[in-house]
Amino acid sequence: MSSLRALAIYLPQFHPISENDEWWGTGFTEWTNVTKALPRFPGHYQPQLPADLGFYDLRLPQARQAQAELAKAYGIHGFCYYHYWFNGRRVLDQPFEEVLSSGSPDFPFCLCWANENWTRRWDGQDEELLLKQDYSEADDVAHIQYLATAFADPRYIRVDGKPVFIIYRADLFPDISRTLTTWRVEAKRLGVGELYLIKIERFVQDKTADLQGFDATMQFEPDGSSIPKKYEVGLFRKIMNKLEITKAPFLNDDVFSYKEHVRNAMQQPIPTYKRYPCIMPSWDNSARRKKGAFIMHGSTPSIYERWLAHIVKTFKPFSKEENFIFINAWNEWAEGNHLEPCQRWNRQYLEATKRVLVTSNPTE
Repeated sequence: MSSLRALAIYLPQFHPISENDEWWGTGFTEWTNVTKALPRFPGHYQPQLPADLGFYDLRLPQARQAQAELAKAYGIHGFCYYHYWFNGRRVLDQPFEEVLSSGSPDFPFCLCWANENWTRRWDGQDEELLLKQDYSEADDVAHIQYLATAFADPRYIRVDGKPVFIIYRADLFPDISRTLTTWRVEAKRLGVGELYLIKIERFVQDKTADLQGFDATMQFEPDGSSIPKKYEVGLFRKIMNKLEITKAPFLNDDVFSYKEHVRNAMQQPIPTYKRYPCIMPSWDNSARRKKGAFIMHGSTPSIYERWLAHIVKTFKPFSKEENFIFINAWNEWAEGNHLEPCQRWNRQYLEATKRVLVTSNPTE
């Protein structure tokens, strides 16, 4: 059994909410995008559809329990739930609130604040603002007061007793040092104690030894440092011509080799500062985008397994409890990025995860 704690990033988008009804149509959930996906070139794996867990609704406790049981069975230590806070307005919060209030499932968790503005990025209209983030000291205090209840839960993931809280985009704060200080002071006043704060390295420029007051950083895949060259458009045109296919929507997409990305990632130097590694089973957001999709083509469980085995071999925990590996993601279905079983691979990604993390017997 590995001494590392593998945390899978968890998207709570799989249930209807009033905001999505207004913006995208009544009854919209992430499944709406997933089921509309089509292959854009020969060999393109779309649509990616769920197998064992089906098209679940996260309002149902049975669905959440089944997810936790499956994750635990295959070596996942806990879920890292995306958390959406817009100056006191919470979005997509019902599944986690019910996890918190019910005490079920009995499975470790932490929170990652997805602090970007909400726009129509999913359909290529980044400039249309739906929900805006505003930052202030008063909001920092209100936010940490809300989070204190979650931090007090015995299931909450900790480092030496400190609840772990992750920030998706630290670069968007007008004064991140002030925010972190406010949070730490208020957490102590509330009796929460010390916090363990992690910032995500979302972009290449985020890679710096200056932690800005955070306790550590975490890598986020796909990591821009490892992205290979795009497949040549000319090569795709030749394939399409040979197959006598005239429409080629993928010519507006960015298509990369997953295998090459993994090779590049495994050659990256280990940073000198505290950074937790991350791995992705695959990536393909064409379900969300009619054009301009980002596609990592050619992912397989065996390539993913070699990558995970490399991370386990090379990552040295910073202390006994500073031992996290992040997996992006548990259920990002519209980004083609999920450990949950799909109809093509079934449980093979989970089985690869278990071989590395639990039995330490990765496939050669």
